[in-house]
Amino acid sequence: MSHSYLETQNSDSDWALRDINLDWQDGGAYALLGPSGCGKTTLLNIISGLLNPTKGKVLFDDKDITTQTPVERNIAQIFQFPVIYDTMTVYENLAFPLRNRGMTDVEIDGRVKEIAEMLELTKTLNKRASGLTADGKQKISLGRGLVRSNVNVIMFDEPLTVIDPHLKWVLRSKLKELHQKINRTMIYVTHDQTEALTFADKVVVVHEGQVVQTGTPVELFEKPKHTFVGHFIGSPGMNILPCQIQNGTASIDGIEISTISQIKKSDFSKTEIGIRPEFVSFDKKGIPA
Repeated sequence: MSHSYLETQNSDSDWALRDINLDWQDGGAYALLGPSGCGKTTLLNIISGLLNPTKGKVLFDDKDITTQTPVERNIAQIFQFPVIYDTMTVYENLAFPLRNRGMTDVEIDGRVKEIAEMLELTKTLNKRASGLTADGKQKISLGRGLVRSNVNVIMFDEPLTVIDPHLKWVLRSKLKELHQKINRTMIYVTHDQTEALTFADKVVVVHEGQVVQTGTPVELFEKPKHTFVGHFIGSPGMNILPCQIQNGTASIDGIEISTISQIKKSDFSKTEIGIRPEFVSFDKKGIPA
């Protein structure tokens, strides 16, 4: 799948997304991770139905739903900034999507109070949403996305941007807890590696409109398949050094670097070795100057 916001495309830079091919399992917790402008939100909006891709298809259970609306896809999406009804109370905001689907007052009351408790909104349920702080309003947005229990996918587009730092960890933990409880597919977009690696079972790293690697947090940290992943994951990022391959062994300036296994291929146009700062230690002998 590929997408461009331009009518004609003459080069790779004309594409917001290029050659995306992802297969996600029902009930999984996923994260789209990458810097601002790399195509994460574009991909999320295509999945939700807010955008139709220039090329390719979106499939749910092998059914082509590319032309379906977000309502037809039964998706909940939480955006980066609060989307609420200021004139309604917090309770009415949370209840609104449930009333639209014809749920009984008893069912609505139970769901609203459950989500309000999880997001620490119980004390403000009867207050007007207009009187809340920015992070309070965003918690309402989160609640409206989470209050429906029958959605196919819940998608988060940098939902904690306006949340106070000390609350971010708490809300991430609650989202993870909720995922384990309801077993719904969740997709979380962020540029923050901590958010992605602590929330998701599988992380998709996006760079310049392409998926450069998909894997578990441990796989991305220990076995990056792209230099961007090595740099982007970790704090500080991986050290990337030019090296040579001779007889299956890596070396830097003639000094052999031991690896777990022998390197069979040697006809690379460019070879580099990545070393995590956490794994660096000092040798008593050192390297000759």
